[in-house]
Amino acid sequence: MESGHADIDARAAVCAGDPVRQPIQVRVSHGGPSPWRLELFDHADPSLVTEGLPVSLNLEPGMAMTSTYTVTPTSRGEVTFAPAAARVRSRWRLWEIQARLGLTETRRVFPDFAQVARYAWLAGDRRLQEIGVKTYQQRGQGTDFAQLSEYRIGDAVPHIDWKATLQVGKLIVREFQDERDQYVMLLIDCGHRMRPDDRPGGIGTTHFDQVLNAVMLLAYVALKQGDAVGAMTFGTPAAEDRSFPPTKGAHALNALMGQLYSVQPTLTHSDYLSAARTLLTRQHKRALVVVITNFRDEDTAELTHALRLLRSRHLVLVASLRGRIVGELLDRPLTDGEATIDVASAHLYEQARRDAFNRLAARDALMVDAVPERLGIELVNRYHAVKRSGLM
Repeated sequence: MESGHADIDARAAVCAGDPVRQPIQVRVSHGGPSPWRLELFDHADPSLVTEGLPVSLNLEPGMAMTSTYTVTPTSRGEVTFAPAAARVRSRWRLWEIQARLGLTETRRVFPDFAQVARYAWLAGDRRLQEIGVKTYQQRGQGTDFAQLSEYRIGDAVPHIDWKATLQVGKLIVREFQDERDQYVMLLIDCGHRMRPDDRPGGIGTTHFDQVLNAVMLLAYVALKQGDAVGAMTFGTPAAEDRSFPPTKGAHALNALMGQLYSVQPTLTHSDYLSAARTLLTRQHKRALVVVITNFRDEDTAELTHALRLLRSRHLVLVASLRGRIVGELLDRPLTDGEATIDVASAHLYEQARRDAFNRLAARDALMVDAVPERLGIELVNRYHAVKRSGLM
């Protein structure tokens, strides 16, 4: 009996909400002289939830067969498929042989692109308000000249082009678009504050998974606007820092996620000042710097110094995550003494956090405070507002 070979092809993605099941194909070829009756069990990575294993196959000599099972990723990063285990029965079912088929292969598990895909679909259908993205129908709200067009009621009178009006004999206005060829830098906190999960046991529901979803959405929107998007992480050991220089074009989103897909929050304290100094050495041209973090009231002093340093050269937007579980505790009924303590602690925590947030917001209005699942939409809305205002 001649050994067979299993060829495993894995393509997986992490979903932001419901699990995303992915098909895995296993191809077994038989080059021996006798028929095979076997049970095949593929050794998928422990982080993958498998369905449809083991697989029963009947192979004739010279025959190749492809079978499919499904996996559901539970975390991002690299996953490994070890050689599959095969239990081959003899013709008369008197004995069995244990064999390992195939090679060890590594595949990458990316965050889910569903939010980006839905944004693109709704944008094309002009229904972005369904997901909370604010849209503006008026013409001429940007700062870069786009084109000349015929005047319509409601157009700004100062935008009338009188020279063109005289030439064609009717009112012509100048239309403007948001400025292009600008820079957006995403400064992503990967420290211990980004580790919480409001819905433990879910797939892709951790705060940091939601942050990556928001990063992808904002990057997609900025790239569509013609801006260059880059990213830098902090709050990780020095050897694990990721840096992606501002890049334009459709390929930039895939390249960005190729840098960030495997990043996980650590137990490290996030040093805001060090991150600000590092970004200033890497990004010399003025940019919109989006600091994504989960700050507490005790971080106010350090974060204030870091923001002052960044604002010496860049426009800075601070986005902080607000835990959903705190809001649920605030609404919890006071049924017993333990519940009363939990509610009182939640109010104390929320008050301290709100005071710290207001102190930061008093210095700069460019702030976003959102629950993780709303972070992407809130960032897109604030990005659009910054573009329209010409602050960049």
